[in-house]
Amino acid sequence: MQWVLQRFEDTEKLAHALDRQGVNYTWHKVVPFVGELDPEPVIDDPNQVLLFGSYTLWRYAEKKGLHPGVFRLRPFVHEEAWQPFMLNGPDVLFLRLDEVPARLPKDERAWFMRPVSDSKEVAGSVKSGLEIHETAARVLKLEEHEIPAGSLRPDTEMMFSYPAKIQSEWRLWIVDDRVVTHSLYVLGSRVVYRPDIDQDALSFAQSLVAANPGYARAYVLDICRTADGLAMLETNCINAAGFYAADLGALVAALEALVFID
Repeated sequence: MQWVLQRFEDTEKLAHALDRQGVNYTWHKVVPFVGELDPEPVIDDPNQVLLFGSYTLWRYAEKKGLHPGVFRLRPFVHEEAWQPFMLNGPDVLFLRLDEVPARLPKDERAWFMRPVSDSKEVAGSVKSGLEIHETAARVLKLEEHEIPAGSLRPDTEMMFSYPAKIQSEWRLWIVDDRVVTHSLYVLGSRVVYRPDIDQDALSFAQSLVAANPGYARAYVLDICRTADGLAMLETNCINAAGFYAADLGALVAALEALVFID
C-alpha cells in the first residue's frame, strides 16, 4: 500500500508506526483553494493508495482515481440498524440550515448540533437555540460565491438533539467489520487518552459493527456511557479522525491487509 500523508501531529504518530513496520510513505502539503498536493505524489498503483490528513483529501483521491484513497461514509444517522442504539435517537431533529429560522425554537434551550454528513463543515458542539439562529443568520446572508469550500451552507443538513451527560467516551477503529484497536478519550469531564476500554463497551461496539456489516471497509466508531447505559455517538472518516491512544501498529497492519482483498 502506498501511504500519502498530510503533516499533522496525528499523522506524525502514524508515520512512526509505518516506520516500525517498514512501510513507505511520503509527506505532502495541500495547496489552499486548489486542492492539489505539493509535491505531487508519484503513484505506483492507483488501486493501492491511502491518504491520511484533512478530510478534504477525498477530493484529491476522487479526482485522481485513487483507491482506497479516503474511506467516505454514508450518514450514520440514516443507518436503520443503528438507530435504536444512538444517543438521543428518538428525539433527534433533522433540519437544513435554511430551515432553522422557521423550525428551531429561538430560545436558551441547549442543543447538541452537528452536520449529518461526515463532511466536517463544523465540529459537533452544544449551543443554545439563540446561538444556532445566529449561526444560521450569518450563513444565510452570504451569497453563493462568498461561502468557502467546506463551510456550512444553507442546504447543509444538520442534526439537533438534547445534550446528554456523558460519563466516558471511546473511539474504535473498524477495518473489514473487525475492531482492530480502541482508545478512551473522555472520562467524566476530563479529556483522557488511554488504550483502555470496558469489556461491556467493547462488546457493545462489536455488536454495532455486526448489526450493520459492510457499512464501510474502514471507519471510526465513537461510543459512550451515560447514566442510562451505553450508546452510539457517531462514525467518522478513518483517514481524518484523531488517533488518541490507538494501537497504530495494529491499524497499519489491518489497512495493509486490504491490499490482498481489494
